[in-house]
Amino acid sequence: MALFPSLPEIPHLGDTFKRFPKGLKPLLEYHDVFLREDNSEMTIGQRELIAAFVSGLNKCKFCQTAHDLASRAFGVEEELLDQLHENFETAPVDEKMRPILAYVRKLTEVPIKLVSADAQAVYDAGWSEDALYDAVAICALYNFMNRIVEGTGVIPGQEYHEPTTEDLARRRNGTYMQWAQGAGLLED
Repeated sequence: MALFPSLPEIPHLGDTFKRFPKGLKPLLEYHDVFLREDNSEMTIGQRELIAAFVSGLNKCKFCQTAHDLASRAFGVEEELLDQLHENFETAPVDEKMRPILAYVRKLTEVPIKLVSADAQAVYDAGWSEDALYDAVAICALYNFMNRIVEGTGVIPGQEYHEPTTEDLARRRNGTYMQWAQGAGLLED
């Protein structure tokens, strides 16, 4: 049985947002600001990697799978994603990204234990406060999104497990707002 009787037995995220559209437009705008706009020191692939990593930490299969796919669309190697989800400590993560991922890992798992040394490791790797804030904002967004997805019973469909070249291109060439418009979730 579905968690929400008004949703399909196996709901897609679009089903959830179609049924519960309250707050969707600002939520998608937030996604686009932090994950798609060219306003960060991090590449889109690196930002999508953070979303995928946080989702993996939260065991949110839908978001992990969707953002693994988005990361791949923006040049992150599938093998890195697999290894990162399996064991952060031994995954061949770029040394500049490692302290950012360590920071969001701690922020997700034990936020009360963050200390200035965690931030300093990010700065020592060459990132600015703006980059760290971007990482924190993406981490917060995906802790939030993971709860919406898990709380409404959304699971990844086949299109996430066996993406086509067109699926990757669509992610590379579109924004989150465009996805919602194409899915008929937003009124013009």
